[in-house]
Amino acid sequence: MSYTIRHAQSRADFLGKAAVHHQAWQETYAGMLDPDWLASRSLAFSQERALRAAAQNIPTLVALDGEQVVGFCDYGPARDADLTSAGEVYALYLLSSHQGQGIGGALMAQALQELATYPQVVVWTLQANVRAQAFYAHHGFVPDGAEHTLVLGTPVTDIRLIRR
Repeated sequence: MSYTIRHAQSRADFLGKAAVHHQAWQETYAGMLDPDWLASRSLAFSQERALRAAAQNIPTLVALDGEQVVGFCDYGPARDADLTSAGEVYALYLLSSHQGQGIGGALMAQALQELATYPQVVVWTLQANVRAQAFYAHHGFVPDGAEHTLVLGTPVTDIRLIRR
């Protein structure tokens, strides 16, 4: 399979990102999040978020299989008050049908290259998402002890990983 990684450039790219975000949440978080809450997350909600991120000029990489967006990565300056000189990977999602083919790693490598001016980069992930933690560990991220509780139907713990 061949794929392309590039910056999102058009409304179609951002709507493709939204479709991936919506589907990947359903695929990834089944069994980790409240099923009723997860079912309530609509495609329209993901589209609104993607278009808002585009309007705010949040850097977005998309992974394309032909013309279809199959993954994406949002990144930029860290949003945590205690990390004023860090970059952050805000989100990295890939359709399950395209996992295990190096696409997620290529998205991460490109984002890390673009965040290279920062002495450290962080990412937040659900404590229950062991697969994501293994992926991030493979790319040099380790937990730094920071965590917070999110209410996604029910309370869940989000943990911060850092790469120095």
